[in-house]
Amino acid sequence: MSATHTDLLADLLDGKHRALARVITKIENREPGYRELVSELHTHTGDAEIIGITGSPGAGKSTLVDKVANYYRERGETVGVIAIDPSSPFTGGAVLGDRIRMASNVGDMDVFFRSMSARGSLGGLSTATSDAVKALDAFGKDKIIVETVGAGQNEIDIVKTADTVAVLVPPESGDNVQMLKAGILEIADVFVVNKADLPGADRAVSDLTEMVHMRDGTPTPEFGDDVEGYDWEPPIVETIAKDGEGVTEFIEVLDEHHDLLESTGMLDAKTRTRYAEEIRALLREDANRLVASEIKSRGGIAELVEAVFERETDPYSVADEVITPIEDCIHD
Repeated sequence: MSATHTDLLADLLDGKHRALARVITKIENREPGYRELVSELHTHTGDAEIIGITGSPGAGKSTLVDKVANYYRERGETVGVIAIDPSSPFTGGAVLGDRIRMASNVGDMDVFFRSMSARGSLGGLSTATSDAVKALDAFGKDKIIVETVGAGQNEIDIVKTADTVAVLVPPESGDNVQMLKAGILEIADVFVVNKADLPGADRAVSDLTEMVHMRDGTPTPEFGDDVEGYDWEPPIVETIAKDGEGVTEFIEVLDEHHDLLESTGMLDAKTRTRYAEEIRALLREDANRLVASEIKSRGGIAELVEAVFERETDPYSVADEVITPIEDCIHD
């Protein structure tokens, strides 16, 4: 690792927010040397509680995150927030950029907010997000909140990053609750019916209650087969985030769930599962880069496509030819 990166890492571990911001920028932009930085950060991680908050657009996620961060600060805990915004189709950057969403915490250096681009990854979570969580953890943040864009089948990616997942549901119509049947029901550790003062809140709570009772047991992470005593039915909390109502109850549920994760060993199981997913993701990323390099050495994808189009070869044969040199290197 270069001397510059060594100094940057030292500043981050020394609690300098400017260094934290620079490290996350390097991570998000995949700048040269970022991998060495993240590798060095890993030793200093493992103390933060990671909370995922997701839900359909308009559910009030940002407002709730703001109030939750403020509550934690009143308890004397430090907070890091990563808000995943939709990617710009032109720049790849966050469309909403560094918008001011933490109104209650402006000027508080112990609340670090970062808006990041989803970069087209499923569920709005990229490898860069996981690495940014590591940076916040190594920095010493007590609570790390990951707020993701949208909700739906692909949003299950958040489960790979968070210890506890909260799914927000607006009360305006039953359509949002019905959408949960697509798969997001399985990842929620707590449901939040926000804007509970609006019409339809009672129906949303009723529909969620029915769906939770129909859920087929508690999902088990890859490394959780040996865990005993983890029996958790997702509670449903009603909030009016803009007024701060229900936030205390929501925090209590988050604390209760985290305590159960720790006492049963499920927290360690989820962490091991997270590492397994991260290793696979990095291997896929590296393998894709190797394949892309081999394709380029053969004249590029257009040349290969043309050969297939002219019936000189076929896709399976092309794939075999491209992968063989890589396999030979691995087996040697």
